[in-house]
Amino acid sequence: MGFVVCQRQGLNTVHLIVVHYHYRPGGVRRVIELGTPHVLRAIGDGPHRVTLAGGEAPDAEWLAGFQRAIGRERLTTFCDAALGYTEESRLSGSALMTRVEACLESLIEASRAADTVVWAHNLGLGRNIRLTAALMGRCEALGVRMVAHHHDWWFDHRWGRWAEMKRLGVRTLAGAAQMVFGAGGWVRHAAINQADARILRRLGRGQSGWMPNLVERSPAVSESELCEAREWLTGRLGDAAPVWLLPCRYLRRKNVGEALLVTRWLRPEAWMVTTGGPSSVDEQPSYRRWQENGRRRGWRFRLGILAGVQGRVPTVAALAKASEAMLLTSVQEGFGLPYLEAAAAGRPLVCRRLRMVEPDLRRFGFRFPHAYREVWIDPSLFDLGAERARQAVLFREWRARLPTALQRGVEPPELLTAGGGWKDRPVAMSRLTMTAQLEVLKQPLERSWELSCGWNSWLLEWRQRSVQNGLAGMIWSENAEEWLTGKAYEVRFRQLLYGGRRPIGQHEVEESLKIQQAFLESRMAPEHQYPLLWSPET
Repeated sequence: MGFVVCQRQGLNTVHLIVVHYHYRPGGVRRVIELGTPHVLRAIGDGPHRVTLAGGEAPDAEWLAGFQRAIGRERLTTFCDAALGYTEESRLSGSALMTRVEACLESLIEASRAADTVVWAHNLGLGRNIRLTAALMGRCEALGVRMVAHHHDWWFDHRWGRWAEMKRLGVRTLAGAAQMVFGAGGWVRHAAINQADARILRRLGRGQSGWMPNLVERSPAVSESELCEAREWLTGRLGDAAPVWLLPCRYLRRKNVGEALLVTRWLRPEAWMVTTGGPSSVDEQPSYRRWQENGRRRGWRFRLGILAGVQGRVPTVAALAKASEAMLLTSVQEGFGLPYLEAAAAGRPLVCRRLRMVEPDLRRFGFRFPHAYREVWIDPSLFDLGAERARQAVLFREWRARLPTALQRGVEPPELLTAGGGWKDRPVAMSRLTMTAQLEVLKQPLERSWELSCGWNSWLLEWRQRSVQNGLAGMIWSENAEEWLTGKAYEVRFRQLLYGGRRPIGQHEVEESLKIQQAFLESRMAPEHQYPLLWSPET
């Protein structure tokens, strides 16, 4: 979660305070890095003072780069564990609330509140619901303009957040909705895709908007940078084989097993590489399991190639240029930045078509010549009976963690409802547990290829292209300039921030609950159920 507080001091100085759960590599940090200069222009003329606040300090190298991005503006940092992930702060409910309120009192001074603006990222993720409530409450009490910019949601296969919220005193879905979708006179909400923005529009005119992530075309990578990136990859991997890059921190939803399988099928000699390590404690069990299997099986597979590396490392843009192709195999994304990173770098991209983001990408003008809906797996490549039994247990346990009001209406995924008919039908790789995905990957490569090639009509053609002349590179869409540039970002932020303010109505609680219910209906359908996301260990 991150928020930016802009505070006008005197007539000319704007104080911009960025607060984020953490400043680890990832999409939100990148949004803050790219967006802050344009947000500063949107909220007023300088000079400005910028404060980065969060649960842990940014690393020195990134901080220096951020200072260069904002120019001569004065930069300070504010760190307190109470602003980070609740599960990592180890503070009790009352102690956490006391610390959070003290932090916000320091950051948002009441004497200057009339000229203060808050830009909040990922409040809907629910990683610190007390911070969410206190922030919105303080803004309403002091008359502070606030934009809550949502990238992810706590109910998007993150039901561990519900148990955490209950420990912090949230007892009902209505209570959670009030905290996340508070719609008072000073709070505005923004979504990064059109599908979510349509639901948020129920808040009323001027109270919500669509703020797609800022994307700037990667600066040209020099020949020396490209050579350094290739040499660095060779040193890290131990040979100069081609690299297929999945640029992301490790998350189960990134579906790395599918990325590895597709890479091995289309380019058997290539390394399949991700850039970042696990994003949280929840992700570490599966991360370690993938690492262990990769080492033991001798797969050309490396997770987190940038994680924990000391000294000079290549930029992601340089790694993209040095890679033969890029991948995006996520089962869910809010925006899908790697789609555009591949286009900016002009690299081939093998990717899944995601219902939430594909319409927006097409609106931006991007086309994806190597996109697929699912990778279909012959059921003889894994133990179908054991997988069905495993999914039945995991689904039952997952459903029991849902709020009671949701448990009865949730339908099991198709694999659990089709009976014996699955023996003659393929199963989507994305709908398997990690255990079954590993069973598929442990099969001899030739066997899995032969049995599954017929189920995936695109495989043979893409493999021939990959081996002979290489896959076609992505092309940057000129239409994207209208939506994704810094100027567009500045205009959208200003319109949302300074749009019409409505008075607080009596139906605010009812509205927030209806909005949350609309999101839940869109997320709880069987087509959105992925066993990989039911538990940290599947």
